Amino acid sequence: MKPIIGISMGDPAGIGPEIIVKALLKRSVYSQCKPVVVGDAGVIQQAVDFLNVALKVNAISNIRDAKSRYGTIDVFDLANFKQNVAYGVVSAEAGRAAFESIVKVIELAKSGEVDATVTAPINKEAINLAGFHFSGHTEIYAHYTNTKKYAMLLVHNNLRVIHVSTHVSLREACDRVQKDRIIEVSRLLYDACRGFGIAEPRIAVAGLNPHSGDNGLFGWEEEREIIPAIKALQSEGLNVTGPVPPDTLFSKAIGGMYDGCVAMYHDQGHIPFKVVGFNYNKSKKTLDVEGVNITLGLPIIRVSVDHGTAFEIAGKGIASEKAMLTSIDYTIRMTTSKK
Repeated sequence: MKPIIGISMGDPAGIGPEIIVKALLKRSVYSQCKPVVVGDAGVIQQAVDFLNVALKVNAISNIRDAKSRYGTIDVFDLANFKQNVAYGVVSAEAGRAAFESIVKVIELAKSGEVDATVTAPINKEAINLAGFHFSGHTEIYAHYTNTKKYAMLLVHNNLRVIHVSTHVSLREACDRVQKDRIIEVSRLLYDACRGFGIAEPRIAVAGLNPHSGDNGLFGWEEEREIIPAIKALQSEGLNVTGPVPPDTLFSKAIGGMYDGCVAMYHDQGHIPFKVVGFNYNKSKKTLDVEGVNITLGLPIIRVSVDHGTAFEIAGKGIASEKAMLTSIDYTIRMTTSKK
């Protein structure tokens, strides 16, 4: 049985609808899964129209009514955006429509009507203008699944990076480098790598400070929190190394020395990830993105493109669908592993 994949449409004014349509132009997607877009059918139709592609939009109100065949985009229609899309414009209306599509795709996954979820990018300002005060998809999913222990995992080829903290200030991020949290996210990363088919994952834990503190010369977090966490994980039988100086850790992982990396804060993990996963095309003036963002610890599967709404190019037909295709691929792999 092919898994049913629910895809939230993202912010209507961004590139989400466009990259969804472009991804669903690939016949190979339908050979592996049954995709259903969750959002406003009119928004998806507008993307189909400006891209001028031969796809039909099938608006449904029940997953059982999906046609699940190439050439037709099934849309679980929330009918929640009653206007033509003004691309590149931040608005509460677009934020509300994006938020509602996320909540609905979560509900469909929790009820078992879809096997997994993929999310297109949202605009955090628009979400908050609509009155929904969340800092991102990860926090929305955690709230609506009542999940307390979760983490963000970034994946691009050999590079798999999980974070001890994400959307907090740098000052607060340092305070969150604590033994129990490091152990928690390391276990999540280990289990995820097993789910990707890696029998004995090799996990490397980054230091927080330059040279991993250099025995306390540049900070005490390694000695007091990070090293005790690593020793505890090793005592459980996990293949965990560290603290590895962050200025060399990620290049080693890209080369295949490690299967997963534990970053101490948002930018420590995101910057090396985006150096390899984001490629700017100077001639086309576009950014090709291939990496994905996976939320671990949830009772449902959630994979997302790891880029934003790209308002500056929305509606121009030049956004790359590579990350959306990779997200769908990882979702299928995780669904298969879970079964």
